Amino acid sequence: MDITSNPVILHSRNKVSNHSQLGGIETSVLDNGPGMGVRIAWVNTGTGLRYKIVLDRGMDIADALYNAYSLAWISHAGVIKPQPFSNQGIDWLRTFAGGLLTTCGLSHIGGPETDEHGSRGLHGNYSNIPAEIISVQQPDLTKGKLEMSITGVVRETTTFGPNLELRRTISGILGEPSIKIHDEIRNLGNTPAPHMLLYHINCGYPLIDQGTDILWKGEWESMDKNPNNRIFNQSNDFRKCPAPMDEHAGFGEDVAFIVPTADANGTSVCGFVNQKLGLGLSIKFNTYQLPWLINWQHWGKGEYVTALEPATNPPIGQAKARNTETLIDLAPGEKRNYDLELQVITQPEELENLLKINKK
Repeated sequence: MDITSNPVILHSRNKVSNHSQLGGIETSVLDNGPGMGVRIAWVNTGTGLRYKIVLDRGMDIADALYNAYSLAWISHAGVIKPQPFSNQGIDWLRTFAGGLLTTCGLSHIGGPETDEHGSRGLHGNYSNIPAEIISVQQPDLTKGKLEMSITGVVRETTTFGPNLELRRTISGILGEPSIKIHDEIRNLGNTPAPHMLLYHINCGYPLIDQGTDILWKGEWESMDKNPNNRIFNQSNDFRKCPAPMDEHAGFGEDVAFIVPTADANGTSVCGFVNQKLGLGLSIKFNTYQLPWLINWQHWGKGEYVTALEPATNPPIGQAKARNTETLIDLAPGEKRNYDLELQVITQPEELENLLKINKK
């Protein structure tokens, strides 16, 4: 039997005919606009946390809401059909919905580049590849089984290689406001395959607002390595969200590359807290799997967003990673596992504990 502290779920036995009355997973297809025909899955955790998995976009997560509050930032484009040939230059931006999670990789993260190994567009191919769904597990209240999950396979492949397969399971417990993501990436080819991965976790208003705390701990430098970077400098409180900025119009942005602090098991926690709303989001990952964290801040008017992005590498591109001997080469048959846990925090004591990240 799965365990939850949620009293509604605990006292539901013999009172509910169908689990969907309290929560579960519902698959559907968008039927209008540029996302017409895209398969999705709405997950209701039974706690006020609801989120939309876009099955045709690598099982990434678009909308995410807690009660009346949106957690995620949604771009002007929103969810659109996958465009598998949007892999040149900055075409990736035309298909970027933002959302709570956009996965970058599986073989390249960073800007467009060309070298003797080929041509690669911004942030790789992954988010424009549909998943093959192989399992949907619903909660079963009659058996006291509260776990729910959806599993799919995404293949970044070409004849004669490379051939990378990602098997993703997104799961949770009915009655708990959390999302668990487990990814297993395997090289199915017969030659070594370059591998880079970044989880672009994009949060927006109202969770992100002027004064919201951005929480992370670790050694850092700005992406441009400028000690006088307009956001990431020693005299600026870059862990507090500012008001919208004219300087971030268009391509304006500032980015920090972080080597995150972790406990003895490699566990690192980062996130956001809006103290005015009494609402937080924690992000837990393992630095043995994902040794880097990126903080993207883009405070443009009407494009007000910040992201925390656990990653195998900073988004410097495959070529530079190879030249600095930091590029992962997966041998034929080799696999890597990656785990993330996102949790909505509302209890005052837990919010205070999350806020302590910036004080340690």
